[in-house]
Amino acid sequence: MAPVRHPDAPAPGELLGAHYDQCFGCGGAQPHGLHLEARAGEGVSLTAEFTVRSAHQGAPGLAHGGVLATALDETLGSLNWLLRTIAVTGRLETDFVRPVPVGTVLHLEAEVTAVAGRKIYSRATGRIGGPEGPVAVRAGAVFVEVKVDHFVDNGRPQEIRAAMEDPDQVRRARAFEVNP
Repeated sequence: MAPVRHPDAPAPGELLGAHYDQCFGCGGAQPHGLHLEARAGEGVSLTAEFTVRSAHQGAPGLAHGGVLATALDETLGSLNWLLRTIAVTGRLETDFVRPVPVGTVLHLEAEVTAVAGRKIYSRATGRIGGPEGPVAVRAGAVFVEVKVDHFVDNGRPQEIRAAMEDPDQVRRARAFEVNP
């Protein structure tokens, strides 16, 4: 099926914010994290950016491939906010097209291409320097819808408790509640 943006999804251009402050991909509390910032786009799409810092390098002066895969995964996962669906990565396939130097801003564009039952299909492209820059990375992914119990049952209790006591986390979780 074609993806359908949820009527309560953030408006195009709106900053999505971190889904969890301790997240390596988008959380502000991670000193060496990506601090990736995603903005809602038209339909079921978004853009995101992060700056490759020295803590993100693999080869001297270049971003580590795992960090780039993390940025793609985080960007693709953020699309689920536009569907108002809780989902986890089921599959991530990444193509590394060119090296990404430390100090580079990586501009990412992502979209949901289809939804089939609990599966959400999406793709992303990362460009060096901005939306018109050279392509550095591409990814395709399948996310699988889960219930919040997935995190409660499998996460560490102290972090689950802290997240549930955080007013921002509670507000974000309520955004996913669906009236019966």
